[in-house]
Amino acid sequence: MMKIWLPILLIGLSFTTVTAQTTKIDTEKLLEYYENQRYADAAQYLQSFFPADTQDVKALIQIAYCQMMAGKLPDAEKSYTKINAIQPHNIPVLFNLANINSRRGNITNAKTYLQQIIQLDSQNFSAYKQMAAYTDRPETKLEYLKKANSLNPADPDTAYDLAMAYNGLKQFQPAYDVLKTAIVADPENFTLQQAQLPISNRLGKYQEVIETGEKLLKIHSDANVMNEMGQAYFYVKNYQRCVELYKMLEDLGIQNEGTLYYMALSYRELKDYNMAAIYAQRTIDEAISDHTTLYYAALAGIYEAKNQYNDAVTAYKRGLTFGTSNIIYYRLGLLYDLNLKQPKNALTYYHLYLKNNPDQEKEKEQIAYARDRITLLAVK
Repeated sequence: MMKIWLPILLIGLSFTTVTAQTTKIDTEKLLEYYENQRYADAAQYLQSFFPADTQDVKALIQIAYCQMMAGKLPDAEKSYTKINAIQPHNIPVLFNLANINSRRGNITNAKTYLQQIIQLDSQNFSAYKQMAAYTDRPETKLEYLKKANSLNPADPDTAYDLAMAYNGLKQFQPAYDVLKTAIVADPENFTLQQAQLPISNRLGKYQEVIETGEKLLKIHSDANVMNEMGQAYFYVKNYQRCVELYKMLEDLGIQNEGTLYYMALSYRELKDYNMAAIYAQRTIDEAISDHTTLYYAALAGIYEAKNQYNDAVTAYKRGLTFGTSNIIYYRLGLLYDLNLKQPKNALTYYHLYLKNNPDQEKEKEQIAYARDRITLLAVK
């Protein structure tokens, strides 16, 4: 936005020079305000020379610019709106109105101004790029990004956003092609190269991932780069290098289910079966959420509500395979006791509940009930 306004600022300064004799504007003073970024003072100074109802577009442009740069957004919007009414179809003015509305959170208005720009200039790259940023619908965002990218394929931000949009839709080849074009225009753009790695892996371009990744690692040891490289090395059957990379991630404490899985497979291929078994188990452990037991308890509760008691039992017991749970022990006790009428099983789970050290304060009612039921059921 600053680039758009630099020519206007220069025009404005020329204007003050021409009209200095009639308005007595001190050009040097105004320049000093600009140079020291005292935009609020500059706006106030300019306003002192013009009436509030002035129709002088050049003066209003300078005042609006200073208000915007000073963060006085409501005042700037009023000034730019006035300019737009006097001189419609001024693209820089419409851009600034879009920018101000965006900064104030009024995205609807910002999009309206951008759409006006597109109507005036169907080849305006910046308008399409900004419209994409303000659009929530994936299909619409994709169309705006495609148009912006067609107008400026070398723009790295647009190429990145478009590639990610394609990637989200699992359209990997178009995503790759967009990034490739932008990288050719800017071979040292490491952000684009890094973004391309997972897409290249998806397309089976493993050697390319390795070559690019090794180059990137010399600049910065990035975990995402190592992750993608590890997969590529696995698929080209360089299992030792795969293990080395994922061991580095493990040492950093940022391993995940995927890296552990590839380590298990790599150790298996290297015939180190002891390590393969260790990492296979770690993969399983990593894949299991700490909350899996609770999820199964929730599912079982739903089955209970539907009177599907056998399904509920199955879900509760499945939950226990991921760890002990007071909630499940207690609920199974109730289920066997009250719904399935199986006192022996009910006793088993009431006992398990009490043995699992339930919170004496928070669960005192459940504890008391379990003890009472154990007493009654034991008599039967």
